Amino acid sequence: MRRGVGRWAAAALAALLAAGTLTACGDEERPAREVAVELPTAAPVDEPQEAPADAPSGQPPAVEAMGGRSSPKASASVKPRPKPSRTSTAPLARPKPPTETRVPPAPPKPVDDGCKASYRGTKASQSQVKAALADAAARTYWPSSAPDIRIPSALLKATAWQESGWQSNIVACDGGIGLMQVMPATADWMNQRFEQSYDIDAYRDNALLGGTYLAWLTKYIGDMYFESDYRLDASLCTSTLNSCLLNAVIAAYNYGHAAVAREGQPLTIPNPRYVGNVRALMTECECLNF
Repeated sequence: MRRGVGRWAAAALAALLAAGTLTACGDEERPAREVAVELPTAAPVDEPQEAPADAPSGQPPAVEAMGGRSSPKASASVKPRPKPSRTSTAPLARPKPPTETRVPPAPPKPVDDGCKASYRGTKASQSQVKAALADAAARTYWPSSAPDIRIPSALLKATAWQESGWQSNIVACDGGIGLMQVMPATADWMNQRFEQSYDIDAYRDNALLGGTYLAWLTKYIGDMYFESDYRLDASLCTSTLNSCLLNAVIAAYNYGHAAVAREGQPLTIPNPRYVGNVRALMTECECLNF
């Protein structure tokens, strides 16, 4: 979705990642400051909930309390999808054609590594960011066609920390914005695809945009390689990077869907250091204690 946000002076992140880089969805990796991390074997997974339409479900109470706009009313009841019955959790060697034919815009071109990020507006507090990310994790993004797709809160928190250090008002040299470092063109595409009107500059909406993109990637890659088994569960991952949907979704958030999932080609993880960093943050990030 965007390119690297540049070097920012978050000492806590530096201590954790030992000079890890801030990069983002749909972009090339910046290896200069990333550190390869041994992937953990487990990460928190949120329980799925139902909701009824293929626009994200209604706002949780916390968003309503903060003045977030409400979503359309739920309509007819939808039967939940049956639980995955696959005998193997490994990806298909030869993927199925994608079910999503409308895809996000291509990632931006690289920018000068010496460029410094800028800031605009007021920075949200840690408690505000925590609430926004929790609300994004509580959403059901595909209520009708894939209600079992849920984005674990640990994944959202770790991705936001990797991308921006939870700085809601940061703007990268390539134009990536906010907590989840969303590119404006990608935000426009997601608003159109999911019939929303999220404001990329509002930290609550920025968190929802990041969650929406993770959910789209989960369905796109899950349908192609995992026979619609959408579990973002670290226990399904092995030491092989392309063994599970969780690693693929993290990789695609950084490099874009086309770098990870290609028709007729095996699942690819082109940015192992980024994936390792986010996986480690899912269990070790100081942000989990905020």
